[in-house]
Amino acid sequence: MKHYSVLLYESLDLLDIKPDGIYVDGTLGRGGHSSKIAEKLTTGHLYSFDKDMTAIEESSVRLEPFKEKVTLIHSDFSHMKEKLNELGVHEIDGLILDLGVSSPQFDDPERGFSYRFDARLDMRMDQSQSLSAYEVINEYDFRDLQHIFRKYGEEPFAGPIAKKICERRQNRPIETTFELVDVIKEALPMKVKAKKGHPAKKVFQAIRIEVNHELDSLELGLKDGLSMLKKGGKAAVITFHSLEDRIVKDMFVEHSSVEKVDKRIPLRPDQIKEADYQLLNKKPILPSDDENEENNRSHSAKLRGIMRK
Repeated sequence: MKHYSVLLYESLDLLDIKPDGIYVDGTLGRGGHSSKIAEKLTTGHLYSFDKDMTAIEESSVRLEPFKEKVTLIHSDFSHMKEKLNELGVHEIDGLILDLGVSSPQFDDPERGFSYRFDARLDMRMDQSQSLSAYEVINEYDFRDLQHIFRKYGEEPFAGPIAKKICERRQNRPIETTFELVDVIKEALPMKVKAKKGHPAKKVFQAIRIEVNHELDSLELGLKDGLSMLKKGGKAAVITFHSLEDRIVKDMFVEHSSVEKVDKRIPLRPDQIKEADYQLLNKKPILPSDDENEENNRSHSAKLRGIMRK
């Protein structure tokens, strides 16, 4: 499957790339956003992060024409501030985050992200880490499984699914994606399995988020990224499910708001506080009909932007 960078031009419009600016792509993937940012730079520089070494290796080929303007960093973007500080970078003009799993990761059966392919349970974005989907499914107790299915997958049948997993693995480990799909289907009522959409989708999302600490990384990385923005610097974030979008929306609102003061209290102009950040769009930007038609994975995408004043 061809790889698409979702909301590519909309996110670049939000960032409004300056040729001499310092930019960060926290989610390099296959280099779609990074290559377009690098094209616009003259004396500026781009720092691109990814914890998937395969993404770094494949993107380095695509970014070869811009190698003097781009630094690739094999790390989770939650370590962005630390890694950039080590390179002498303390302020940036822009940040982009394109969250979730990239199409090549989903479409590689061996990575174990998809319920469409039979593969060993894995789901690690960083192949060097020890925790994989196999350990989550075979070693987490009932309560922990129920908790992550409910919290990260918003799965209404979290309890029955967790119970069925614990029962099945007493005989032998659950080793593959199709084995897990079968267990999930066994735990669900017939009327649920008859509904549109894959019955394992929410559970697979929950396991993936747990394995890769995606929401924790987002909170830490986005907070650090916003703190590094220069005045006039902008951040653009593309989310693909409600849990991510809620974190981004709440953090953007928090940064662009000030504590409310009783209007009856008289204040001089210099006492009136203003927020340090400004929302670039109050409602999320959604993919166009054309993009949705061309790329099915764009449907759930939302783009939010913010600027430091």
